[in-house]
Amino acid sequence: MVLLVVTLVSAAVAGGVSLLAPTSAPVADRRPIYPPDQTSVRVVGNPFVPNTIPRER
Repeated sequence: MVLLVVTLVSAAVAGGVSLLAPTSAPVADRRPIYPPDQTSVRVVGNPFVPNTIPRER
């Protein structure tokens, strides 16, 4: 019974907050992100290779 009350109160609070929260920016204000515009990331160290055969270490 307590779990039901906590669930309903949490849902009511989350619903109220979602009504009061500001909406996201309009679609016209968003710019698409193109891969050439992003900076490349340098990977340091060996790449992770999962051990699929546990007997071979």
